[in-house]
Amino acid sequence: MPLAQLFPQLSGHNSYQISSPRTGDYNCIAWAALENDRWWWPDQHGIAYWPEAAPREETLDAFVCTFESLGYESCNNSVLESGFEKIAIFTDSNGIPTHMARQLQNGRWTSKVGKLEDIEHDLYALEGVAYGQVAAVLRRAIRAPTR
Repeated sequence: MPLAQLFPQLSGHNSYQISSPRTGDYNCIAWAALENDRWWWPDQHGIAYWPEAAPREETLDAFVCTFESLGYESCNNSVLESGFEKIAIFTDSNGIPTHMARQLQNGRWTSKVGKLEDIEHDLYALEGVAYGQVAAVLRRAIRAPTR
């Protein structure tokens, strides 16, 4: 199914661009954490990667805790801020995390859509039946490159 059918708000003025090919090597949580070589999820059996510092629970609090362990803090907006990188957590109507996105330096957002492509998009264009709503935005200071 084409992405625009899964996410109707991607079409029209909220256009998107595919930024990398389909792969099942990683998911949106890993992509938000700047990784593209393993699947992140707090499954109870420990099959997927999940940081030890965070509860292995499918809750918004556990996802926030996970990214706080990576240096993020809660913030109250999704606007591009100089010196910061941001991530957004989507939840369904029950408050269960469904998706994450990461802000790019141009102010747009990037997401790994399941086992499909990575895309560049407007943040709220993914809200709807599939991923629910943006429930939290976190930020951290951009880290200087290591040598």
